[in-house]
Amino acid sequence: MADQLYLSLWFPNFRFNALPGTMVTVLRQFAAISGEKRVAAATVYPISFAEAPTYQRIFVNDERAAESRDTEAAIIENAVAEATEQLHEDMAYEFEMRWKLWQQEPAGAGLDPLWKLVPATVRILGFGPEFDEASFDQNGHIRVDFGLDTPWVQDAIELPEDADAEAAELAQQRLQQNVEKLLAFTLSVEKHCGISGRLLWTESGEPLAEKLIAQLQRLT
Repeated sequence: MADQLYLSLWFPNFRFNALPGTMVTVLRQFAAISGEKRVAAATVYPISFAEAPTYQRIFVNDERAAESRDTEAAIIENAVAEATEQLHEDMAYEFEMRWKLWQQEPAGAGLDPLWKLVPATVRILGFGPEFDEASFDQNGHIRVDFGLDTPWVQDAIELPEDADAEAAELAQQRLQQNVEKLLAFTLSVEKHCGISGRLLWTESGEPLAEKLIAQLQRLT
């Protein structure tokens, strides 16, 4: 069953007023891996996720971006500065970015599945110390929400019973390429962001994260 995959980050001697600069550093690492230099959306939540956002901006980053006023505003540093202009300790600051992952698409009867690079949204959140009853103790000062874990999980690959060895090898290659991208981002954060701790985990608490970490280590 598909599960939500997260990466929680903690920083030594973290001060809340350092959150904007820390967010910029983490977002830059994602941009370096994804090739996407702009933020797709920014949202600020007060008190908890059950509350309506106090701020939200969706940027135009498609082929129209060259003609849009959003072009400059969506640059990482500008988007973070605008969303965090007023820092409040009971708020969470979310920035959406996108990367492309290999995903399996069903083919016709008797045909091997097709693989395509498909945009996927990643949400990177910074938590105020009083947001959601100080949940950053568990979530991390910054949490990366990768969405469903299916792009990285062997069990998510579906092949017809009569699939040949070449189709199976391609499926494994596509999965490995997704895992390598996840690994590259994780290692980049560890190298450049001065973290004191990180945890890759799933919403259900199942040991999928441990299996994924082992798979990542085998690829290094």
